[in-house]
Amino acid sequence: MKTHLLLIDPQNDFCDLPLDWLPRSPVTGELIQPALPVAGAHADLQCAAGLVERLRGQIDAITVTLDSHHRIDIAHPGFWLETASGRNPAAFTPITAAQVRANEYLPRDPARLDRAMAYLDALEAAGRYTLMVWPVHCQMGSWGHGVHAGLQAALDAWADSQGRSVAVVTKGENPWTEHYSALQAEVPDPSDESTALNQALLAELDRFDRVLVAGEAGSHCVRATVEHLADHLPSRQLAKLVLLTDCISPVAGFEAQQAGFLAAMRARGLQLFSSTEIQA
Repeated sequence: MKTHLLLIDPQNDFCDLPLDWLPRSPVTGELIQPALPVAGAHADLQCAAGLVERLRGQIDAITVTLDSHHRIDIAHPGFWLETASGRNPAAFTPITAAQVRANEYLPRDPARLDRAMAYLDALEAAGRYTLMVWPVHCQMGSWGHGVHAGLQAALDAWADSQGRSVAVVTKGENPWTEHYSALQAEVPDPSDESTALNQALLAELDRFDRVLVAGEAGSHCVRATVEHLADHLPSRQLAKLVLLTDCISPVAGFEAQQAGFLAAMRARGLQLFSSTEIQA
């Protein structure tokens, strides 16, 4: 059985790392904290690392997706101003098209208003999400953008033993659209092919008999990616998709969204197992 392991956004900024796993800033000397830690993510990715180590010779390919953002992004505070206070909105602030039309929130750069409004209208019309202002996270080049150290060590050992590199797929570089799914942005930008449906990744995953899925977070990026996988897998053989339930956790406050996602995927024929149940 040919097996592909898909690791979705297993990055430092999403990990609830213990203090002794945190680096210090060479500039301030302070500990660098994850920007958007998901409760349980550290344990999840340790489980994923254990799976890679245990089944090293039986995993035929590994793909890691990386959430990859600019500091100024339509889903980051620095893009927006709250007009009443004149300050950037706080993290975890939802912003609707109606609020922008009412001048409650506006882009900090007035020249961006028309494009931001078009995005919000398209996003809400799709019915999947309302724009959320997240903390600046997974900024390209930062420590937070990197892969969880324990998992990275396991991936390096797999690559060295198998003589094959881990494939890396980035998403989110376009600052004009949210890109939860590794397969397609929430609102594809016609001028940016990287935001369109990733047919090459779909075809690559579909070559395998089994696709194991782990990563963060089950309420957002894992959910969005797997929903797109289920919708667009060329073979329609959804039973080959296996969600590793002990390697996936939700953003705090979004537990119901993950539970609903897992139930919906099971109903569509995907398999749900813990990593320790997976055999070669």
